[in-house]
Amino acid sequence: MTDDRSMDPMNGPDRTDNDAARDIDAGAASPHNATAPRTPGMSWRRSLIGLGIALPLVLLFGWGLSRDPFVIISPLPGRPAPGFALQVMGTDSVIDLQSLRGHVVVLNFWASWCGPCRIEHPQLQEARRRWEHRGVKFLGVLYDDSENNARRWLAGYGGEEWPTLLDPRQRSAIDYGLYGVPETFIIDQHGVVAHKQLSVVYADSLAPIIEALLSRSGADE
Repeated sequence: MTDDRSMDPMNGPDRTDNDAARDIDAGAASPHNATAPRTPGMSWRRSLIGLGIALPLVLLFGWGLSRDPFVIISPLPGRPAPGFALQVMGTDSVIDLQSLRGHVVVLNFWASWCGPCRIEHPQLQEARRRWEHRGVKFLGVLYDDSENNARRWLAGYGGEEWPTLLDPRQRSAIDYGLYGVPETFIIDQHGVVAHKQLSVVYADSLAPIIEALLSRSGADE
């Protein structure tokens, strides 16, 4: 039997090492094996695309870190307060917000199961002592709670010092865009929401807001 390589002119006995070397060089130079050179323009375009994607994410992350997680933007400040006519707990009386025009109103949403409300209630009591005699009206709105629980809770703080309103099916809470309790809204003499406070409110933090509203001409009684 003969060796097939002897019949192949590419692998014949007369083929030398120089011939093999030339074949390797030719293959390396083949257009199919060539790698397209990278131009500076392509690198810049890729960098700009990457920067365009990364920069908004970095700015968004930085903005998030700068935000107070307890500050939630509400559309209500500067707009008319949603109206209501709610029954006063333990009575047949109804309070209509419209009837309180001409007064600054401190409207506080609360519940007996609310932990921060225990911190806040003494602060609201202090605020009432400071400003009720100047015509400021204080109202509580019971949120997702029972009357019995609310009465027991208030008894632990010396009883009810301002009306607690019942909000069946939390309709007023929805109208005011409630996120949870406690939340407090300061309504000016014209029925416009002047301020919204998320979580615990303190008498000293209310002072500049209420005093500014009372300083309006003819408001301080």
